Amino acid sequence: MVRLPHTPEDIERGRRLGALLRQARGSRSILEVASMARISPETLRKIETGRLVTPSFATVTAVASALDLSLDSLAEESSMPGAEAGQPLTA
Repeated sequence: MVRLPHTPEDIERGRRLGALLRQARGSRSILEVASMARISPETLRKIETGRLVTPSFATVTAVASALDLSLDSLAEESSMPGAEAGQPLTA
């Protein structure tokens, strides 16, 4: 299977998703949230820093659930061009 390179839009959307998840994590540790989501801390770290541009739906769902986030609002906010992290996320 050949993977196509990520577009600049994919990369920016991944960065926004990571920033939104990092904001929602607040003062909780990566280890705590990753454990609740049943993913590795390194995977969560890569998502939050934008190094994992297109995490699987199952992974995003697990992290959103661990953070008590609405998938609808998370998808909407991470897809908005020019969206800034730091705005309150709707649960």
